[in-house]
Amino acid sequence: MALFEKWCDRTVDANGRRSYWTLVEKADGRDKVRDSLIETVRSHYDRLEHIAADVERLGYKAAAKILNAELPQGKKGRSGDLGEIVATELVEEMVDLRVPVRRLRYKDGREMAMRGDDFIGVGESKGGKLWLLKGEAKSAANLNQSTITKAREVLNRDNGRCTPGSLLFVAKLLLESDDEDDVALGRLIRDEVGLEAVPPARIDHMLFTMSGNAPPAALKADLDAASTARRQFAVNLRIEDHQDFIAEVYEEVENLGDD
Repeated sequence: MALFEKWCDRTVDANGRRSYWTLVEKADGRDKVRDSLIETVRSHYDRLEHIAADVERLGYKAAAKILNAELPQGKKGRSGDLGEIVATELVEEMVDLRVPVRRLRYKDGREMAMRGDDFIGVGESKGGKLWLLKGEAKSAANLNQSTITKAREVLNRDNGRCTPGSLLFVAKLLLESDDEDDVALGRLIRDEVGLEAVPPARIDHMLFTMSGNAPPAALKADLDAASTARRQFAVNLRIEDHQDFIAEVYEEVENLGDD
């Protein structure tokens, strides 16, 4: 789904292995992607076919009640979740890596933040070897240096590798798939936990931010100081009405329709 192509204008400042991306909404971009964005957000909490089946069996009102039981209600939880959702979609559309697990489907409480890496992208090198992306997503009306510094600290933990718990979470779900390719990928990821065979050159880092303010100078400075042993992405999506946007998205996500 080409969400960002219709939604945003992107500026890329690439310097070797470091890439600094800024995205701003097109004048009519939000209107063009509104329906697909709402459907995408729903899909991160539950499979769309499950939601459709609930509607068919129980009607819109009851189906909406089931979906709403999975959605965070607080501003902080919604902001964090939406940042992670948008980051995941950006990786798949613009980095050409797959994020194989929609981890928000597996939260043990709708207001609880999940532990581990915010998102993990996977792919293969030209030689068919495992390629990983470790991502940290931050969403704030006013993005500041403290938030950026903390996010970089998380990315650098475990010697910059994806955390073992996060990798195993992804691997276990893939191993339960009926798809042979998913199972094979799950085994590769599981092996990485034991062997740590993927070198830094095949473990990208992405610091994704969604904010109401323009990206502070600290975001670019943080990227410039990041290690070039791996590909580094620093991304800012500016949503000027950040808080209103999040409220609007979740209001529409909750509204499945009328009986």
